[in-house]
Amino acid sequence: METPSTEEPRRILVTGVGGAPGLDLALTLLKLGHEVIGTDSNPLAPGLLAPGITARTIARADSPLYAADLMELVHDLKPDALMCCVENELPQLVHLRGHLERAGVRTWLPDMAAVTTAGDKWEFHQAMFAARVPTPKTWLPDQIDQIPEDTELVVKPRRGQGAKNVHFCRTREHARVLCELVPSPIVQQRVTGTEFTADCLTDRGGRTSAILRRRLMVQAGMSMVAVTIDDPEATKRATEAIRAIRAVGPVDVQGFLTEGADPRVVITEINARFAAGFLLSEEAGADLVRQAVNGLFQQPVDHRRLTYRSGTFLTKYVAVMSTEPRAVPGTP
Repeated sequence: METPSTEEPRRILVTGVGGAPGLDLALTLLKLGHEVIGTDSNPLAPGLLAPGITARTIARADSPLYAADLMELVHDLKPDALMCCVENELPQLVHLRGHLERAGVRTWLPDMAAVTTAGDKWEFHQAMFAARVPTPKTWLPDQIDQIPEDTELVVKPRRGQGAKNVHFCRTREHARVLCELVPSPIVQQRVTGTEFTADCLTDRGGRTSAILRRRLMVQAGMSMVAVTIDDPEATKRATEAIRAIRAVGPVDVQGFLTEGADPRVVITEINARFAAGFLLSEEAGADLVRQAVNGLFQQPVDHRRLTYRSGTFLTKYVAVMSTEPRAVPGTP
């Protein structure tokens, strides 16, 4: 496939415009002069109402109709590239990568092993442990008897997201009960300290730039208030985590700064997509989206333009997208 210049406007399909990462990415691409096709499985997704976005609904990623829906859309609207903002779409997209390429659609996706490891908290723990990247101690339900007494615990789904079905407890007995209620659970040692996110971009040669922000207010797993920080150790650990699972492109790494504890930096998860609060990185001076588009079209990523100012503050809020009358699916 010929490598075009990214200076000219491109037609880019962004998935998941009902969530903050997809909506903010779509709007940022519009500001950069690109044409944006926005998709979501929910016909009420706010990004489908955003001015300037060509909106389409497609089947959920867990539907047998997803692949056919996506490819029909691709052949109809002919996007130049696709950027995914929904974790559970990634396995499907990796399988469809060849079909998308033959249809003229560029992607910048991790391989299936990286997608699986990032999406499965047990596999992620194993990968971090093998790479000697500090991460919370983690047990499967049949290993609860191995947990030391008086350990503060978190019970969560292995493949969950958005802080859904996450419960805290202090005893192994309580953890056993919660494992009966949480789908496909794992048990982790609870880590306390300052939550941080690293908005990262890893180029095709394996070089990573990271923009760190402290999460000051989190709602449903999404950073609503944050400030950029400079922490070389956290940057190093985030880069090591990405290298351990061989992720590429835009990557969101999350963790804790545990002042006074050892290890001081603990990595908790990776999402192979833009994070919900990536706009803070842009406001702090990092040319994150433009450089991601460069990498998407196999142009060099300019890491000199991914530096940033610490102390930049951002607050997200809920806004009214539309008050126009419209038909609501499922209502008479």
